[in-house]
Amino acid sequence: MEALAVVLEKPGALALRRLALLPMQPGDLLVDVVWSGISTGTERLLWSGRMPPFPGLGYPLVPGYESVGRVIDAGAEAGHLVGRMVFVPGANCYADARGLFGGTASRVIVPAARVVPIAEGLGERGVLLALAATARHAIAGHQPPDLIVGHGALGRLLARLALLEGGSPTVWETNPARRDGALGYRVIDPADDSTMGYHRIVDVSGAADILDTLVARLGRGGEIVLAGFYDRISFAFPAAFMKEARFRIAAEFAPEDLAQVAGLAGDGRLSLEGLVTHRGTPGHADSAYRTAFEDPDCIKMILDWREAA
Repeated sequence: MEALAVVLEKPGALALRRLALLPMQPGDLLVDVVWSGISTGTERLLWSGRMPPFPGLGYPLVPGYESVGRVIDAGAEAGHLVGRMVFVPGANCYADARGLFGGTASRVIVPAARVVPIAEGLGERGVLLALAATARHAIAGHQPPDLIVGHGALGRLLARLALLEGGSPTVWETNPARRDGALGYRVIDPADDSTMGYHRIVDVSGAADILDTLVARLGRGGEIVLAGFYDRISFAFPAAFMKEARFRIAAEFAPEDLAQVAGLAGDGRLSLEGLVTHRGTPGHADSAYRTAFEDPDCIKMILDWREAA
């Protein structure tokens, strides 16, 4: 069995080629992918070659952990999901390429335990569930943030989830092109914000040099949550010491995060509207990736696999 897949041959070199799939196991599902998303965090680092050492890293690799597709076959121990639309958070099913994170292909084989059934009506917006789950993981079990740094797709989802939790966040965004699209919260240039004493700040900018700025705005005993993806970060210790600041790193989302946001999106409590701004096809994947990484107007780029041969 084969799949048409986006393959990063090496940093900066992207190709579309057919890959042999590993044999299905009894607990596996075969999923025909309909849409997949392009991550501007981890995938940008993979594409540029700046990804720090990471388990499973190596080229050639199939990127992607934001796929939505329909189950077309199931192993004997994989349950009764044939025909269902599911979210697939990546796959590792290729005979001659690494699956890091492996979801950007026309077809994937994945353990049934990894997928999440989703509402049919979500359609292409289902690719956003990984970002929504990442946002939930950053704030679950904690008070909602009062400051979010970055108004890309992840920052917008964080703000929407914070509102559901009773919060009233401010969002910083330095790019004027990204300040539109707020739903019930304010988005401002940080230069226009004189507020001091924020209690909980969540950074999704991925900017390694931002911590000194955030510590200066933090209240005593406040917390900074790092929810982007960084190579190395540093900060001046004295200011953080005087604030008795706390730092928390939000890891990747867990299955319960994904299940929770799938439910919230499925019944309409969490809106995913207005986040998919650009669409491409696998045949023009190189152009789609460059747009996702370089166009400030691109909030979320997806690939449509329905016409892939």
